[in-house]
Amino acid sequence: MQFSEKLIEEFLRSNLDDKKVRINGDAIKMVAEIARLIVTEGATRAAHQAKTEGADTVTLQHMEKILAQLLLDL
Repeated sequence: MQFSEKLIEEFLRSNLDDKKVRINGDAIKMVAEIARLIVTEGATRAAHQAKTEGADTVTLQHMEKILAQLLLDL
């Protein structure tokens, strides 16, 4: 899985007060990689939670159960 650099750049720009700020291409790539790692880790933890509960599929409830710890681990 990979996030598009355009998506990441738009996300970063939407959170800036000063629209004149330039965002380096390497910074965009780094943020995209961090986002990929966080999403992958969240999906893995949610899958483990589902497996622990004996579920065949991962649901929103599994994601909700792991979200607090995931955010603390960041």
